[in-house]
Amino acid sequence: MARDAEGGSGTRGTPQKYDPTFKGPIYDRGCTDVVCCVLLVLAIVGYVIVGVVAWTHGDPRKVIYPTDSRGQFCGQQGTPNENKPFLFYFDIVKCASPLVLLEFQCPTTQICVSRCPDRYLTYLGAYSAGSPGDLEYYRQFCVPGFRNLRKSPIEVLKDKECPAMLIPSTPLARRCFPAVHAKKGVIMVGNETTYDDGHGRRRNVTELLEGAKKANVVLEARQLAMKIFEDYTVSWYWIIIGLVIAMVVSFIFIVLLRYLAGIMVWVMIVMVILVLGYGIFHCYMEYAKLKGEAGSDISLKDLGFQTDLRVYLHLRQTWLAFMIILCIVEVVIVLLLIFLRKRILIAIALIKEASRAVGHIMMSLLFPLCTFFLLCLCIAYWASTAVFLSTSNEAIYKVFNETACQFSGRTCEPETFNMSNVTKACPDAQCLFAFYGGETAYHKYLIVFQFYNVFMFFWLANFVIALGQVTLAGAFASYYWAFKKPDDMPAFPLFSSFGRALRYHTGSLAFGSLLLAIVQVIRVTLEYLDHRLKAADNKFAKFLLGCLKCCFWCLEKFIKFLNRNAYIMIAVYGTNFCTSARNAFFLLMRNIIRVAVLDKVTDFLFFLGKLLIVGSVGILAFFFFTHRIKLVQDTAPPLNYYWVPILTVIVGSYLIAHGFFSVYGMCVDTLFLCFLEDLERNDGSTEKPYFMSPNLKKLLKKTNKGQTDA
Repeated sequence: MARDAEGGSGTRGTPQKYDPTFKGPIYDRGCTDVVCCVLLVLAIVGYVIVGVVAWTHGDPRKVIYPTDSRGQFCGQQGTPNENKPFLFYFDIVKCASPLVLLEFQCPTTQICVSRCPDRYLTYLGAYSAGSPGDLEYYRQFCVPGFRNLRKSPIEVLKDKECPAMLIPSTPLARRCFPAVHAKKGVIMVGNETTYDDGHGRRRNVTELLEGAKKANVVLEARQLAMKIFEDYTVSWYWIIIGLVIAMVVSFIFIVLLRYLAGIMVWVMIVMVILVLGYGIFHCYMEYAKLKGEAGSDISLKDLGFQTDLRVYLHLRQTWLAFMIILCIVEVVIVLLLIFLRKRILIAIALIKEASRAVGHIMMSLLFPLCTFFLLCLCIAYWASTAVFLSTSNEAIYKVFNETACQFSGRTCEPETFNMSNVTKACPDAQCLFAFYGGETAYHKYLIVFQFYNVFMFFWLANFVIALGQVTLAGAFASYYWAFKKPDDMPAFPLFSSFGRALRYHTGSLAFGSLLLAIVQVIRVTLEYLDHRLKAADNKFAKFLLGCLKCCFWCLEKFIKFLNRNAYIMIAVYGTNFCTSARNAFFLLMRNIIRVAVLDKVTDFLFFLGKLLIVGSVGILAFFFFTHRIKLVQDTAPPLNYYWVPILTVIVGSYLIAHGFFSVYGMCVDTLFLCFLEDLERNDGSTEKPYFMSPNLKKLLKKTNKGQTDA
């Protein structure tokens, strides 16, 4: 057996005489890619610093609470607006202005109110009626501090202290929108199709609808969300039962692969041959049936291109071409089966062996939960840091006006705005809150911090996935390199592998995940540029961008494939990332046919397994939640939408099956690489015995001289 050099240098040493106490090549190792490990630690420290700075300056309330014209939060506890959770627009019609798309702010005064208006009223009407009750009701929708109810209405409206009108409104997303509804296809507010805008003009209700055109969509979405939430509250128990069933079925399927893998693969192959044979037969029958029919002997060349493809089905030449193509495919498949039958048998044997390995390391089926938990931590830290960074700006106020003004769009200060020259040059101008920004060095580098946040998210997420792959690979490699299975395996192979990965190979995992993170960040940048160029007419730039996206997509797939196999070699031999990647790549290239056969066979089994698990659990959930199972008709809960728990069970079943099969797939890949290494480096002699299972040795007609197979 060829093994690492003594002392853990990570290189393969001179073959030595077999030692029965030797437990394989996975234990002799040293630290690898230390520089990358140091870089990862420094990057994480920098990431923590960025997070702390963002949490110090950021304010997530800017996302949670609506903001009035002075940048104050509505409904925030401990402020004057604590009991005013809703945002009220003085003139929501102005929200239909194109300025909203440019500045993300309606050019009208906005204040926080305790409730939305529930009646139609104009300020002129309330003042003229002289009713103290109407004026007092109206005052709660005026700017804070307005007390002079005797002030002339013209002056009040000119100073924009009160809205010109109140319209019955409903709170949506903490904002007051007109209660617009349709009656017999006519849009109305209350029972009116027009309204007085408070300045003596009658206006159509459709103008209100344009200003709040998203209101009905938001309302319907909120109602839908509430019904879905109700369905979850009454069906969560049964959803969990469905997911447990999916977990049990996934486990049973993996166990049965030990006994049924060969049968399933050969049944699939026979079915493909039979389907192709039926296709050939059907093409021949159609070809014979068209004999003698008018126009059926026209050649494809003479007919030319036709938009109605059904025309070609009336030609004998079409069916003849189909039959020839299917015959060629059939012959190719039969020849491949003849020449690759031994490799297919090896693939089946490895799949069965993987089932045995998983059976001996049952904790491996639960390990994806650990990876999932760490990924959730990465996502949570990234998302919270992104929110704090995006909300760490200061309130910026700008000049808004309805008519042309030279000061429009300039920054301003609300405290001194009324005494500035702007109000003299533009009487209708207002100093309103526009957005959050800043001019300090911190604010100038916010985009850099956001980019660093995204980059570190990809790096850490890929590192977590790599750690999971190396841990599983090390555990399953300890099974393969145990000369007497499972007696020579360590007591806790999964935990031992996890400890080795962190102690010796953090740098190698950081290196591989760094390469992948760089490519993924480039891909995200290209997607962003593509989104920005959608409105452009530069076809060459779009073509170049499309080519770059395609190239980096292929590069990402290749790096993922290379990393996965490099991590297996790291887990087995303890070499650094570059050496492991090179050795894994050339090892696979020397056995490319075996790789292709094993890949397709396992892909088919995984597809069949996922289809079986998701389909069976999904059908069971459908019959249960639609009350079609008589035995449990009264047990199933009443639902608003029965598809809510059904889709949840289906998606959850797929994720569970994917988690189980990801472990199984890693086991197959690890055993396959170990098997190839075993074949190339050992010859069955006393000095270099085979570590493969007795079934594989029997299949390959290999034996260990002077050794009794376990």
